[in-house]
Amino acid sequence: MAEKITFASACGNLEGLLDVGTPQKGAVITHPHPLYGGDMFNPVVEAIETAYRKAGFSTLRFNLRGTGNSAGTHDNGIGEREDVAAAVAYLKSEGVESIHLSGYSFGAWVNAMAVQNGLAVDGMTMVAPPVAFIDFADGIRLPGLTKVVAGSQDEFAPPYLIRPLLVNWNRGAEMEIIEGADHFYFAYLDDVTRLLLVS
Repeated sequence: MAEKITFASACGNLEGLLDVGTPQKGAVITHPHPLYGGDMFNPVVEAIETAYRKAGFSTLRFNLRGTGNSAGTHDNGIGEREDVAAAVAYLKSEGVESIHLSGYSFGAWVNAMAVQNGLAVDGMTMVAPPVAFIDFADGIRLPGLTKVVAGSQDEFAPPYLIRPLLVNWNRGAEMEIIEGADHFYFAYLDDVTRLLLVS
């Protein structure tokens, strides 16, 4: 059962839900755009959390600054990178040895920018990175990226735009396409969990 926790970021305390699995590995999970209603209770975020929990990871999903009861104000993905780093640091302080990042939509972009800025993690996955909505800067390298899940009907994260970027992000990463799914994955949440399942 997930425990409500708070941890410190540069903007103040952030709220999260921690589900403790093994001490060896943990996952930090980020949510879609808060200005469009995104938070840690989003159904796709929950599907990602389920995938990692089933694989034995401890999971930490949390509200980025200015969302829910988290301190601060929305910072267009810039300060939010500090929040991701703070979540990783919190898991490490809890004794988690190997940490993965996963995010949905805006959260996937924030994670990518955090890694590009030097945040070290041991693995990374993305669901619906919104490449048609937010600029993923040229030259991004994501050496820990192993899998990207996208819907065939997603106008914000169309597979045909993700594929050429994936070559630069990490040539060895897998791309999984859910036929018929749009950006919100209604009726396809179980597919997200199944395809994202990691070991």
